[in-house]
Amino acid sequence: MYRAGAATTNRGGLPTDSGDSVVTLDQVPRWSESEIRYSYENEDPSFSNSYFPDPLTSASEGESSGNGMVSRFPVDHEINSKIYLWRGNPWNLEVDAVVNSTNENLDEAHSSPGLHAAAGPGLAEECATLGGCRTGMAKVTNAYDLPARRVIHTVGPKYAVKYHTAAENALSHCYRSCLELLIENGLQSIAVGCIYTEAKNYPREPAAHVAIRTVRRFLEKQKDKIHAVVFCTTTAPDTEIYKRLLPLYFPRDKHEEEVAILKLPADVGDENGETVIDDRKIRIKPLPNLKKTGPRTPQISTDLPVSDIGLARRNSSYLDSYLDPAFMSLIKDPDQRRREQWEKAAQARSGFNCAKMLGYGDIGGPPLSAAEEYSLHSRYLAKANSLNLSEIAEMKIVYRGGVDSEGRPVMVVVGAHFLLRCLDLERFVLYVVKEFEPLIQKPYTIVYFHSAASLQMQPDLGWMKRLEQILGRKHQRNLHAIYVLHPTFGLKASIFAMQLFVDNVVWNKVVYVDRLLQLFKYVPREQLTIPDFVFQHDLEVNGGKGVIVDPRTKYVYQRP
Repeated sequence: MYRAGAATTNRGGLPTDSGDSVVTLDQVPRWSESEIRYSYENEDPSFSNSYFPDPLTSASEGESSGNGMVSRFPVDHEINSKIYLWRGNPWNLEVDAVVNSTNENLDEAHSSPGLHAAAGPGLAEECATLGGCRTGMAKVTNAYDLPARRVIHTVGPKYAVKYHTAAENALSHCYRSCLELLIENGLQSIAVGCIYTEAKNYPREPAAHVAIRTVRRFLEKQKDKIHAVVFCTTTAPDTEIYKRLLPLYFPRDKHEEEVAILKLPADVGDENGETVIDDRKIRIKPLPNLKKTGPRTPQISTDLPVSDIGLARRNSSYLDSYLDPAFMSLIKDPDQRRREQWEKAAQARSGFNCAKMLGYGDIGGPPLSAAEEYSLHSRYLAKANSLNLSEIAEMKIVYRGGVDSEGRPVMVVVGAHFLLRCLDLERFVLYVVKEFEPLIQKPYTIVYFHSAASLQMQPDLGWMKRLEQILGRKHQRNLHAIYVLHPTFGLKASIFAMQLFVDNVVWNKVVYVDRLLQLFKYVPREQLTIPDFVFQHDLEVNGGKGVIVDPRTKYVYQRP
């Protein structure tokens, strides 16, 4: 049974100076022996999965329960026996080391609340001699009056959506550094609280994913050197999050393993639990068309002067076998490239453009090749990084949100802020490319508020096609969904046209959402910055039936 710190008895422990009882590990139930069985079918009574099914998940996929899919975190009873979940302060536990979440100066004011008071003045004095600590790193001190033997101090990162991946990796390094110091000091048990803090704006649930998966990956490599890892929570929200996420990374049976296959985020990190962008990996491929016997040395005529031998080697056809065709496709004669562009433009002008006749804009012409899209995207990105686009940012047309329910980063688009009459479209495209660049490297989500946007002029489909070509194929491949709030008939007709004439891959990922409450099923409320008029529009459209809007926080609640 899950046991809270307030309910413990002083069995085998002594009271501390603050009056709290010392809790030994045998008083804390192992995760493998815990009776907690979280029901994912009833995660939130207000949003049942049957009422708001994920339209991007096929019925067969949802009913397969993960059959045929390999679990990224299989059942491991030995690792599970080392995991504990504890509701209470870590420094009340009689373990080898406890973790203190602090700042770069290791001062008492920014440390875990209550730790220095329980440890005594000696802890602050020793911290002052360490010379600080960098973000993501850890340092160890004596524990003084605590029941633990050592205190490991670590500095969690500040969170900003713009640097989401860097914050994830820094937080992962915090946990890994603490575990490495544990082993280096010959210790075997550790109590670790939530290193992320509200003061640093780190979202609770994404941070818990990072914490749990990093510990799991570390134990897979060092489980013979660590006896116990105790996850300590001090608030009800953190407790519920850990109770819900632990079965995903530490499944105790085959049923939990199958559920984890369906519930785990798309990105669970590498072998260390860190987020890795595939496109930034160093890839070494074998030389194409290279025979096992090695390349045959060309015969060079002895009649050539010495100065021409190098030229003969460079012109030799055998060098072609060493050149990567994918690389060579990017190298074209400039005159040939211009001629091809002129031919495509002439073909687009002379062809029958049905979409243009329907008033959707000029979307004719053949698609760009991969090399052309890459070159186009690179030019726009380089130009965007060299310009000050603050006036576009202030319009709040496109801005970053938090993460969706599965941990994917979210980009928010507000249609009513798109004022076509007073907007420089070319500078807006540069801003979009700059903002989207960090997100399109891995799976992400778009939330589009169409509330009251029908009153504004919108760009035609030709402009939308051009924008997609500039964003490139990574945008098309990694986009998970576009959630459209308050769609109108005209918008649905435009999206249908885009599915026909522009890109049926991207625009088939559109999910229409009629109510804010329905949107919060896919993207939690706290992960979105929503303009006030969107709440007002939602109340006007849906009549406010069954909902209450807090006028101060703008939170939407189910009416009791």
